Amino acid sequence: MYFPSLKLRSFLALYAMLWTVGWPVAVAYIRKRAKKDPDYGQNLSERFGRHAPRNMRHIWVHAVSLGEMRSAVPLVRSLLDDGNHVVTTHFTPAGRREAHKAFGPEISSGQMSVVWVPFDYGAAFRRFFDAFRPEYGLVMEVEFWPGMIMAARKSGVPLMLCNGQYPKRSYDRAKTKWLSLRDVVPGFAGVMVKNDMQAAQFKECGQTNVAVTGELRFQQPIPPKMIAAAASFRPKLAGTRPVVTLSSVIEGEDSLMIETIQQALSRPGPRPLFVYVPRRPERFDEIATMIQEAGLVLVRRSTLLDEDLAPFGDVPECDVLFGDSLGEMYFYLGLCDRALIGGGFAKTSHNIIETLAMRKPVLVGPLIWAVLYPVEDAIADGVCTQVTEKNLVDALTMPNTTDPSVIDVFLEKHGTALQRTRAAIPNLIKANR
Repeated sequence: MYFPSLKLRSFLALYAMLWTVGWPVAVAYIRKRAKKDPDYGQNLSERFGRHAPRNMRHIWVHAVSLGEMRSAVPLVRSLLDDGNHVVTTHFTPAGRREAHKAFGPEISSGQMSVVWVPFDYGAAFRRFFDAFRPEYGLVMEVEFWPGMIMAARKSGVPLMLCNGQYPKRSYDRAKTKWLSLRDVVPGFAGVMVKNDMQAAQFKECGQTNVAVTGELRFQQPIPPKMIAAAASFRPKLAGTRPVVTLSSVIEGEDSLMIETIQQALSRPGPRPLFVYVPRRPERFDEIATMIQEAGLVLVRRSTLLDEDLAPFGDVPECDVLFGDSLGEMYFYLGLCDRALIGGGFAKTSHNIIETLAMRKPVLVGPLIWAVLYPVEDAIADGVCTQVTEKNLVDALTMPNTTDPSVIDVFLEKHGTALQRTRAAIPNLIKANR
C-alpha cells in the first residue's frame, strides 16, 4: 500500500489550494495560446473534466502532445482491435489532431473519444473519471502530474507510466532537491520503461512496480503515401545529387546549420541538396529568411507541392528544400540518403527512431541526455554517429557506408515493445492490489 510522505502530503495540500484560486490563470493561458492556434480555445469545459457520461468503461491513454500520441498509436490500435473502448487525453491541439488523423473511423463509431486532459486538480479528474469510468490509465513518456496521479489513486484508477523515461539531466537535478517530481513517482500504480537504466532510476525514486518493455516508437506505422511520394519526387528534386535531411532543427542551431550547408556546397565533388525541417512552425518564416539571406537558393514545400505531395509544376533547382509543413517527417526522411537529427547542438537531440525506421543512417550532435536510449544503443550497434561542430561538414558529405541490413537487425532487436507492454499491464495492475 502506498502512503505519501508528510513532505509530499504538505506539498499536495498547497498544490490543491493553488489550483482552487489559480484556475483563472490557467484559463487565461489557454486563451492566450488560442490566439496562435484557435483549437486551444475549443471545448474549454473539457479542461474541467466535464463530459456526458459514457455507457461503456474506457481505457484511458494520456498523450500530452504530438510526439507522445505518435508513440501511443500502436498501443491504442492494439487496444481498439481487441474491442476495448479508449479515451485519449491531450494538452495540445497537435496531439488531439494526430489522434483524429490516426483513428477517425473509431472516433466516428464511438469506440474512441479524444478530449482535453483536465486541469491538474482533484475535482476536474473526478468528473472525468465519472464520465469515462477508466479501467486503468496509461500516461505516455514523461508526464508526472501530481494532481493526476493522486486523483487516480483516490478514485481507484490504476494509473501507469507507459513507454516511460526520466531524462537523465532532469533525474540528476531532482536528486539534489528537497522536493521534486521524483517524489510523486511512487504514486503511479506501476511504470513501464524503455531499458534497464531507466528501471533502476525509477526504483531509486521508490517505485517498486517496474517493467522493462522497450520503446513503442519502434512500432509506429509508416504512412505508405509518404514513402511513395518521396520515391516519386526525389528524382525530380535532386536528380543524382546526394540528399541530406536536417530534421527537427531547434532555435540556437540555425546559424550552425546554414553555415554547414554553405561549406558543404563549396566543396569539390557531388553537390548535395539539403532538406531543412525546423522543429517549430512559428519560426518557419524567420528561418526561411535566414537561409535566403545567406545566399542559398531555397524552395518551400508549401509552394512546390500540393496536399498530396505532388508538384504543382516543374521542380526548380535549389540548394534547400524547406520543410514548412507538419506531420510529413516520413516524407522528408524518405527523400534523403542520411539525416541529422536536430537539438543536439543546442539543448538535447530529438528522437532518432523515425529515421532508423526508414532505414536511413542517422547523425546526432553532442547533447543526447534526453534520448540516451536508444541513441547509445544505436551508436554501439553502428547505426548512429555522434558528431561535433568540428566534423559536422565531413560527416554530412562523406560517402554513405552504412549497410541497411545492420539497421534491420537493430530494428528487429528493439521491435517488440508493444507485445511486452500489453503483457506487462495486467501484471502491474495485479501487483499493485
